[in-house]
Amino acid sequence: MSHSILLIEDNEQNRYLVTFLLAQHGYEVHAVTDGMRGIEAARTFVPLLILLDIQLPGMDGYAVARALRQNAALQAVPIVAVTSYAMPGDREKALEAGCTGYIEKPINPDTFVAEMERALVGPEEDAP
Repeated sequence: MSHSILLIEDNEQNRYLVTFLLAQHGYEVHAVTDGMRGIEAARTFVPLLILLDIQLPGMDGYAVARALRQNAALQAVPIVAVTSYAMPGDREKALEAGCTGYIEKPINPDTFVAEMERALVGPEEDAP
């Protein structure tokens, strides 16, 4: 499952769009609708990357990110917040919770995959 992306998103239209875009680029997407299912899925298989909505039912994305970071097997897995929270400080709050990237909604279908893949490269590495 080296190309598996875990998508934690409660909105059906957003799940469909992200899954469609990623599948076009060869990624396998495992989508779940809430934080607890996302944490459980990440424990079941270690994904290449986690795309995490912040506004989730029950447990918000910040709490999910913190819980994921407590699992040693997931320490190196990039977590990208994909959220409509775009006020000053929201990006910092997501990064403090354990996210490694931040993409604002509504996503741009033309640039979304490239933005997501930047999180896979990491800040200290350069793409070839």
